[in-house]
Amino acid sequence: MKKSEHILLAKDNEGDALLLKRAIEAADINANLQIVRDGQEAIDYLSGVTPYSDREKHPLPRLMLLDLRMPRLDGFQVLNIVRQRLGLTQLPVVVLTNSEDPADVKRAYDLGATSFFRRPDSLEGLDEMIHVLHAYWLKFNHFPD
Repeated sequence: MKKSEHILLAKDNEGDALLLKRAIEAADINANLQIVRDGQEAIDYLSGVTPYSDREKHPLPRLMLLDLRMPRLDGFQVLNIVRQRLGLTQLPVVVLTNSEDPADVKRAYDLGATSFFRRPDSLEGLDEMIHVLHAYWLKFNHFPD
């Protein structure tokens, strides 16, 4: 069996985070979902600072799902820090948001987002999105070591 993949979800809305977690479990995806509640927590996790310093418990993710509207640091700030200061240029960062603003799409890509997904309005859409994310980013896409 393939080892479990690690996904980091940066999402402040607990209900949305729980829906994503359940969709991943329902799709029977062998993935460990680590949830952080704001942008600063996401940076702390990726930096490996306390309480995320144990990389056995908190490994670097294979995929990051990032909300744009979060407290402390928003998704744009997180993208900038991840790409510039942390140098995690190969980490796939998929923006997952309710925004339909073309300026948000452009800004996210300019800051280094790998993809931009508008959060689906239905459970069926969420399930479909999870299958697409899994197939592309965790199953078929190849990453450097």
